[in-house]
Amino acid sequence: MQQATMQRSDVTFVERWQDARTIVSIPGNYSLASRRDGRGNRREFACRAVSMSARSVVIAAPVLGQIGERVIAHIRPFGRLEGKILRTMELGFVMSITASETEQARLARKIAWIEKHKNHETLECREHDRIVPEDPHSTLTLADGSRRTCLVIDMSVSGAAVSADLVPRLGTPLALGKVVGRVVRHFEEGFAIQFVAPQHFATLEHMLIQR
Repeated sequence: MQQATMQRSDVTFVERWQDARTIVSIPGNYSLASRRDGRGNRREFACRAVSMSARSVVIAAPVLGQIGERVIAHIRPFGRLEGKILRTMELGFVMSITASETEQARLARKIAWIEKHKNHETLECREHDRIVPEDPHSTLTLADGSRRTCLVIDMSVSGAAVSADLVPRLGTPLALGKVVGRVVRHFEEGFAIQFVAPQHFATLEHMLIQR
């Protein structure tokens, strides 16, 4: 059985702690106060909201911060959320949400609406050219043999978009899971990889999602 995106005990802890409503794989991006680029600007990474209340959110993330560190997250359709890391986990962290009573009430209404309608949403399906993996966490292997954890934003038989705590140069060879490719494009939250050879759609997720 494929390992869950977050540790079940961690998610259960947060849900009991603050009555978080379970939300399935809502994409977004985030930045940490301690992660800056060469110009001193915050670096952004892709993420997913796994569980959320009006006061906190469980984030599946490729890069972790320290407890108490400030976080800015953009979670669709909730917009910009600010807060601090309350707890770190193997594959992400729990983030508090700094909001007024009015903003908390608005968030609670959105969460309730999504909880009610999430099973009726039209999700990106496997017949589409690009798919979002059920478990987004994987491993990058670099040419020197070193490995980095990453979050797979989406993927196709010819390539994938990933977010990680590195920015390889264009043309850099590496492997995502068991598949070899090269970096072909940079974007704000990460970079795109083009595979050396097209993959079989039926085994794509099995080949790419490797811990």
